[in-house]
Amino acid sequence: MSGHAESPEAPATIPVATTREVWRTCAALLRRRTWLVVLVGLAFVVAAAAGLVLPTALGRIVDLATSPSSTEADVWRLGGWMAAGALVQAVATGAGAIGAAALVENLLAELRERLVRRSLQLPRRVVERVGTGDLTSRASDDVAQVAMGLPNAIPTVAASGFTLVLTAIALTVLQPWFALVVVTVVPLQVLALRSYLRKAPPLYAAERAALGVRAHHVLAALRGLPTVQAFGLGALHATRIGVASWEVVRLSLRARAVLNTFFARLNTAELVGMSTILVVAFVLVGRDELTIGGATTAMLLFLQLFGPMMGLLLLIDELQSALASLARIVGVTQMETGDDDQRRPGGSTPVAAAGVRFGYGSDPVLHEVDLQVAPGERVAVVGTSGAGKSTLAALVAGVHAPWSGRVEVSDDAHARTVLISQEVHVFAGTVRDNITLALPGADDDAVRAALAAVGGSDVIAALPAGLDTEVGPHAHTLTVAQAQLVALARAHLADPALVLLDEATAEAGSAHGAMLDRAADAVIAGRPALVIAHRLDQAVSADRVVVMSEGRVVERGTHEELVAAGGTYAGLWSAWQRHRP
Repeated sequence: MSGHAESPEAPATIPVATTREVWRTCAALLRRRTWLVVLVGLAFVVAAAAGLVLPTALGRIVDLATSPSSTEADVWRLGGWMAAGALVQAVATGAGAIGAAALVENLLAELRERLVRRSLQLPRRVVERVGTGDLTSRASDDVAQVAMGLPNAIPTVAASGFTLVLTAIALTVLQPWFALVVVTVVPLQVLALRSYLRKAPPLYAAERAALGVRAHHVLAALRGLPTVQAFGLGALHATRIGVASWEVVRLSLRARAVLNTFFARLNTAELVGMSTILVVAFVLVGRDELTIGGATTAMLLFLQLFGPMMGLLLLIDELQSALASLARIVGVTQMETGDDDQRRPGGSTPVAAAGVRFGYGSDPVLHEVDLQVAPGERVAVVGTSGAGKSTLAALVAGVHAPWSGRVEVSDDAHARTVLISQEVHVFAGTVRDNITLALPGADDDAVRAALAAVGGSDVIAALPAGLDTEVGPHAHTLTVAQAQLVALARAHLADPALVLLDEATAEAGSAHGAMLDRAADAVIAGRPALVIAHRLDQAVSADRVVVMSEGRVVERGTHEELVAAGGTYAGLWSAWQRHRP
């Protein structure tokens, strides 16, 4: 990567999709299931139409009770219609609910897969900048919120929408004057809804973001627990988590207050609507323009109208929370992955870095660093903690782009670089699965050959089931040395063109240091390698040693040349000799 201006930084936060983007994404997913959408809509239309039978029949029964010409057969016939209507409504509603739930679950499953797939494709530099807490919160809390809200919400919205339309039509056909109900009720509901929608969405979005911040602080404290305990930072992290938790509580209480106000306004609209129905019915019955049965039907239709309306409006609260989470999920799926490799390919030299300057935020870490690794050469980088060694390895690996200068690698190295750090992650699965990550489909002969090359055959054979041993968080726990051997065997299986070891054997302990050094030597043999040396005896076997201090290269040469020069490296070597384990 070259350039003489600071590289654009990765976004500080993961974006949140707009409402239009959310609907566009959902519509695209539903278009592939158009036939199911049509069947669900048809089921809810049938259910809404069948729901009109009951109030209409009850109103007719009231008129029959006051009619001298009515017979018992008339009542039984209406009772049969009521039973048939209730049965059809129940079956159609159930079918619609099942179909809607299937739609939502399929949509959610595909969104979840997209989120995980895109999260795994994000460049490491982006994940490091935005933090894993927000990403974890979206993949867990937000997915759970959508999974809890939408499966119930979508069927209710669909059923309520069709019921509202057909019931309003039936009420108007019964007596056009009942349209006054719409005139009096709808404005009150619209005002209540507008006020709610103005205040609620920002609160829910802020609440979801606050949950992400809290998750970030909790994960940071748990992952760094040994350091937190060693330096007595428990109170500091507890304060951070407490502040983040109280922010979640504050936003949740504000959202609840807005919701309660919304409910009160809806109840007022219901009271006004019922009063309007009673007044209009009283006047019309007095003028003989409406029967008592018709008035009964009107009130029952209004109650049937207001029930779905209230359910729909009350559901907006749950929908707002689910949509806020859905926007955060879609935001991840729409992130540009870009090229995770920030190096410039080309040339015959495995690694050529010149004038590299880089830092985190606004703080520079590397200053005008030059580095070359020739074919088959092993270069060791040494220095005190904070000298910039690991940062240099990350730039050579292509994880970050330099602010200025360039990092070039050969075509082979660009395609096949292996970076092994001191923090080796063990994935859930078998030992075989962990090794073949480097070469999916590799047979057991290739896996055993890689283990034999790094001297790990006996170590893995001693596990409960050998290569078939289940490892990971909830299975057999590998020791640090065993995990490093697995990582080194994986690297050997990958047949890399460039090997980067970032203190890869630093955490194994002196008892296993020699074994892991031999394993690392097997991986490096015949390949260009950059070794970030934690122990100076790793530099002795290097073809060349680069000494760093405060982000700058201060010395270069072989081990013997640097010791003889009596400079920084000689001082480090002397101290190492005195205190070596």
